[in-house]
Amino acid sequence: MNINQLKDAFDMAGQKVQDLEDKRAQFAIDLGNDESSHSVDDINKLNTSLKNAKVAQELAKSAYEDARDNLNVESVNKKPLPVKQDGKTDIKAIKNQFVSDFKNLVTSGTTGTGNAGLTIPEDIQLQIRTLTRSFTSLESLVNVENVTTSHGSRVYEKLADITPLKDLDDETALIGDNDDPELTVIKYLIHRYAGITTVTNTLLKDTVDNIIQWLVNWVAKKDVVTRNVKILEVMGRAPKKPTISNFDDIKDLENNTLDPAIESTSSFITNQSGYNILSKLKDAEGRYLMQPDVTNPDKYMIDGKPVVRIADKWLPDVSGSHPLYFGDLKQGITLFDRQQMQIDTTNVGAGSFEHDTTKLRFIDRFDVQLIDNGAFVAASFKTVAGQAKGIADTGH
Repeated sequence: MNINQLKDAFDMAGQKVQDLEDKRAQFAIDLGNDESSHSVDDINKLNTSLKNAKVAQELAKSAYEDARDNLNVESVNKKPLPVKQDGKTDIKAIKNQFVSDFKNLVTSGTTGTGNAGLTIPEDIQLQIRTLTRSFTSLESLVNVENVTTSHGSRVYEKLADITPLKDLDDETALIGDNDDPELTVIKYLIHRYAGITTVTNTLLKDTVDNIIQWLVNWVAKKDVVTRNVKILEVMGRAPKKPTISNFDDIKDLENNTLDPAIESTSSFITNQSGYNILSKLKDAEGRYLMQPDVTNPDKYMIDGKPVVRIADKWLPDVSGSHPLYFGDLKQGITLFDRQQMQIDTTNVGAGSFEHDTTKLRFIDRFDVQLIDNGAFVAASFKTVAGQAKGIADTGH
């Protein structure tokens, strides 16, 4: 049995657990509405199936991870990981070994189809993750959930009005049903995002540190751009509001669009060009709309709500208008992160042999879903008029 079969078995086992957990959640909802909707025997069978499915998932996980670990060892010339005298893993030696394998690929070539896989040491992946977070990334604004399966679902409570209990003035009156919370199922499907870059073999003969830094920087930048684009696509599905044209329109956006429970954790998000305009906006008394955060003077706020500035290249204008989002993106959007990066290389196939180059194929795996379209709204503006004199605070 090869590692791909084990991986498929692990994914299927994880999906079965997810399906049974979803079924259990539906049972709970059904029983809350009607205690006779499911028999005790049905409930016991479901619990037993879920328990067995979790055991099977754990078994599949162990088998897959063992096979993957064995494959990783074999891909580094079947050598054990270097260790220091104190018994700890020698990270520097791992890097050197990684680059040595990379250089060997350049000088010795490959056989068969001309494709060669290169195992990335764990510390390299950690460097990529760290560097990704250091860039201006929209990922930091949304909720991120790490997942271990290629697809699944989550149950969320919809944002709905809560009505009071019925007033029963008659002691013998029939007690009616509550308007129970509405639940919605959000499904995610992990997508593969991939690209190929071509580098000269001369570059790959550079020093160890330069090769490592080049690889890490390139992968991190590609990852940020890819994830930003997908997050922006989901942000674009937010409820649209009229174009902002004056000072009070911003107040309306803040005070009259979201549920107050979400408003308390909300922030404004705009791009660099929009931020420049908002930073100059004044009220009738000549006070700036944006005020520095007393706890962090480098940050600015509007009525106590943070203003997040994103570079124009990450959050671009749309048809000449600057975007302005208001809300809590962590409640509205979830990025399901598979956390599996893959780099494959060849210096023989795809024209590499003829041009003395090496090609690297990078694949990232994640999905972005809109969880709550009532958690944030989208507005836009080109220019914003300041507040007219004589109307601030007094209403005149």
